[in-house]
Amino acid sequence: MATTEDKPATKEKTSSWKDSIYNPRTGELLGRTASSWGLILLFYLVFYAFLAGMFALTMWVMLLTLDDYVPKYRDRVPNPGLVIRPNSLDIAFNKSEPLQYSGYVKHLESFLERYNETEQEKNEECIQGEHFLQDDTEEMTKKACRFKRSFLSLCSGLSDTNFGYSEGKPCVLLKMNRIIGLKPRGKPYISCAIKKDDPVQMHYFPREGLIDQMYFPYYGKKAHESYVQPLVAVKLLLNKEDYNKELTVECKVEGSDLNNNDERDKFLGRVIFRIKVSDQLPAHPEAAALLFTVNSSVYPAPALPSRGYTVSTSSPS
Repeated sequence: MATTEDKPATKEKTSSWKDSIYNPRTGELLGRTASSWGLILLFYLVFYAFLAGMFALTMWVMLLTLDDYVPKYRDRVPNPGLVIRPNSLDIAFNKSEPLQYSGYVKHLESFLERYNETEQEKNEECIQGEHFLQDDTEEMTKKACRFKRSFLSLCSGLSDTNFGYSEGKPCVLLKMNRIIGLKPRGKPYISCAIKKDDPVQMHYFPREGLIDQMYFPYYGKKAHESYVQPLVAVKLLLNKEDYNKELTVECKVEGSDLNNNDERDKFLGRVIFRIKVSDQLPAHPEAAALLFTVNSSVYPAPALPSRGYTVSTSSPS
């Protein structure tokens, strides 16, 4: 049992602990009076307001020196990189299974929406073979040359909404990065090669993979709002010997002064990607006879060899 002498000591400790938070005798909260807390809060309020004002002032001064249309400092016009669509450097699918290549098809269709006829009507019919030079007035909206998806012919997705993937002859789209003020000399075109002993035939759209000069120069995103990059479509005409193999494809920009052999940058004026097309039948043959829908058009699945039973398919309407 606690003695009577211990009780005052315990009460004194409890009172001391409470007083450290709030002392009713002096009116102090956490050891400070109300006026002391007010002065501290006022100091930090003024201090941080000053810092915020200094930050806003320096940002405002810096933004005054920037141009909304072009970068302020450009020591040189760099060479453009080359990129492909669908947005993958490893393309692999089974041509007999629509679900495996539907993602590539949807990506290409979405990417080409800006190249539709209705979108390109607002752009200009330009003179081929000449740079489309315009007034350098910064606040003037620049005109852009038309590039219709129909220029891509068999790889436009108009006549073949599967872009050749269902027949094992896929299309890939190539474009150069946009660079303000770039005016390449000569007649730039894109050429692709597969790293294997036997060459693979390819079709280029537009013809010969040409990138016309009329799509240069580019004036920047704000001034050139309706600008679309010229595309080159490459249709890989693979055959049975090429199926079930991983093929490495290298595409380069040729025929101009653009750099395409910088060992420090593998994507400068070129791009390397891998593609593997399989022709194996699905694990469940019945599934191959099902109709599949792409972009509201119905296509029948490929015919199956006889395995002791008959699978019927429908013809497209």
